[in-house]
Amino acid sequence: MAEIKVMKDILGENDAVAAENQKLFTEKGIYVLNLMGSPGSGKTSILEKTMEKLKDKLRMAVVEGDLFTSKDADRIEKHHVPVIQINTVGGCHLDAKMVQNVLPRLDLDNLDLLIVENVGNLVCPAEFAVGEDEKGVILSITEGDDKPMKYPLMFKEASVVVLNKVDILPYCNFDLKGAEEDIDTLNPGVKIIEASCTKDTGVDAWCEWLQDRVAAKKQLAAK
Repeated sequence: MAEIKVMKDILGENDAVAAENQKLFTEKGIYVLNLMGSPGSGKTSILEKTMEKLKDKLRMAVVEGDLFTSKDADRIEKHHVPVIQINTVGGCHLDAKMVQNVLPRLDLDNLDLLIVENVGNLVCPAEFAVGEDEKGVILSITEGDDKPMKYPLMFKEASVVVLNKVDILPYCNFDLKGAEEDIDTLNPGVKIIEASCTKDTGVDAWCEWLQDRVAAKKQLAAK
């Protein structure tokens, strides 16, 4: 019972800071997406394509979460988009305080979109809000079609799910229809995008979804 209470306290404290972050983002009219997924699912590759297609249309920044390295942040930086690296030094997720601590390093008055690329993990990141408007999940078909049902909270929390690497479907034992049905069962009506970064498939649909969310946040902030 003590462990459950401690967990509730941790989540409660995190939610309080996340609410502070969200209030700030709303005041600034910034749409924030908490992007989650397993290591190797293609989160950073999706972001690179996003930078290529939207950096002249939206003012963007990225917060990169990783255990130890800055390899993903280095990739984003090449696209001339502001990026801040957070190393958790073994921690399995980003939390709201970590994100709050780096916000002074961003020009929030000149941002439309902030994407937080969380630590590669299908469990903990879904439990810890960082102040985001919505969560997104990248699932590579190489991970197996059983992942939505094995890690349901991640997919229940998501507003968009990108099924990545569909170009290699013929070489993988992945039931695309079954996976999509499972995701829809967990989260009815959630946006599902079939994508391939290498073939540039589905990336335009992903970018259009982001642009729509940014526009909606701007309208909300203007009221």
